Amino acid sequence: MLGTQHHPPPSCACDPAWQRCWQRAMSDPLLCRNAWRGHIQDPASQRLTWNKSPKSVLVIKKIRDASLLQPFKELCAYLMEENNMIVYVEKKVLEDPALLSDDHFGPVKRKFCTFREDYDDISNQIDLIICLGGDGTLLYASSLFQGSVPPVMAFHLGSLGFLTPFNFENFQSQVTQVIQGNAAVVLRSRLKVRVVKEPRGKKVAVPNGISENGVLAAGLDVEVGKQAVQYQVLNEVVIDRGPSSYLSNVDVYLDGHLITTVQGDACPAGVIVSTPTGSTAYAAAAGASMIHPNVPAIMVTPICPHSLSFRPIVVPAGVELKIMLSPEARNTAWVSFDGRKRQEIRHGDSISITTSCYPLPSICVRDPVSDWFESLAQCLHWNVRKKQAHFPEDEEDADEEGGEERAGS
Repeated sequence: MLGTQHHPPPSCACDPAWQRCWQRAMSDPLLCRNAWRGHIQDPASQRLTWNKSPKSVLVIKKIRDASLLQPFKELCAYLMEENNMIVYVEKKVLEDPALLSDDHFGPVKRKFCTFREDYDDISNQIDLIICLGGDGTLLYASSLFQGSVPPVMAFHLGSLGFLTPFNFENFQSQVTQVIQGNAAVVLRSRLKVRVVKEPRGKKVAVPNGISENGVLAAGLDVEVGKQAVQYQVLNEVVIDRGPSSYLSNVDVYLDGHLITTVQGDACPAGVIVSTPTGSTAYAAAAGASMIHPNVPAIMVTPICPHSLSFRPIVVPAGVELKIMLSPEARNTAWVSFDGRKRQEIRHGDSISITTSCYPLPSICVRDPVSDWFESLAQCLHWNVRKKQAHFPEDEEDADEEGGEERAGS
């Protein structure tokens, strides 16, 4: 599913001029800043633009959640019957016993197009993605597309919902607005991550030429005899010391220059490399600042650093970070991508990280700024406190009179 080059979905263009500029900025941010100034649309005013009406939609439902069955059935029936759309659903979603035994849902279920993760490539067949669940459904949607991503409409039916701004109560009118192109979009940057591993005499079984939501970089295998796998990451890459009791020691390079060695002294010790979208996730819990997704940046946040002066930093989007075990490291490290695909990193292996040319277009309820601050207040309770009570008017008058008497005495 993820082993080919992907092209933008034929019926969608979230402002093609901005998409072209984004890709050029990622390859040469300085060139883009100088040459395109005055020609780039303000990302805060991004609008969803359809070249033609969307016909195919991927519906992603949180697995093993009975409360989502009814919304799922209502949404799919509405998309098929009212909008005459082709609906794609993951095969394991339809294996739910509650759906299998529902005879009334049978006519709708028979019209589904199904796919299997890691085996079937549907990336060029989807015009729109609709997520039902929490933030994890959006992260999962991102992992399915290793190239360009169709616009994503995410309904808040999970536990947190920081990335899922839509409420399901009025889903018909909201879906109609999106299909008509009457919606704002925020382009959430992703990280392009390449993991290169030394061969150790054991071949890794790769189904259909693809390794678990990663694209095999075949050229590197032939050139230096190493295995390379590439991932697109929406939130963060986390490198930690794993179960070892030794201090973690990993070297961090920026554009080929060693900038620091991350040394940690606790069970999760390591480093987080995150996007602005991921700044409100694990990075925020580790003490980093929260950055709006329109800011082109990469965040580097230590986890339990051994040096108290090691503070989180923000570097420009487009730089390349390379992370390797330090030569003196006594143990291996472990890496995960958006909390998935956890694997061991040994001496000689490397992790290269830069900003991807393929952002995730996330559809807004209102606009990127309003939605983000609304999520901060509602989901993270940012700067929420009980307000100070004001003085009654008679007390204020008494204070003013007392002040005048003291001043005249």
